[in-house]
Amino acid sequence: MTIPEKIKEDIRKKLWNEADRLDWSSLSAIDKSRYYSQWTETKEIGGTLASFMDPRKVRVYIKDTLLKPYARAKFADEKPIFKLLGLQEDTETVISYIKPHGRRLLDGREIAWSRAIDWKATLMALHERAFEHHGIPYAAVLLESATKHGEPRSRSTVEDARRKLGIETLVWID
Repeated sequence: MTIPEKIKEDIRKKLWNEADRLDWSSLSAIDKSRYYSQWTETKEIGGTLASFMDPRKVRVYIKDTLLKPYARAKFADEKPIFKLLGLQEDTETVISYIKPHGRRLLDGREIAWSRAIDWKATLMALHERAFEHHGIPYAAVLLESATKHGEPRSRSTVEDARRKLGIETLVWID
């Protein structure tokens, strides 16, 4: 049995609003797990979903189908990234990437952004994308950096990797 689109969308909106309120990306895996359990057990969310699927699958459905896209969507918008980099909001792009998010600009510059905790994947993706298309590894923006990379000493490895990979700009956002 499939979940009617309206019901699925209503639950998704509730969960995403709650995720915004909780500052979801800053929660530990243990805290997230606790919320998955709470939502699974509520009549409004878990009970509704269980009427359309095996109740044992509700938690996984909440996690993988309804909340996994939340993080991607939260970071997908390039406008704030462009603003940080001093680019016009309507700067033309040729390709949009996810995992990590990024854009190839019309002039060949490559930009990538992610949470700071994922810096290795982001810098390497930026390097590989530029290398593959003979572009310019222009900028990496690392978000939510205060938790693990708030101190200059913890950023030095990342800064060194940026230089070695030829990435022109690195921006840290707390």
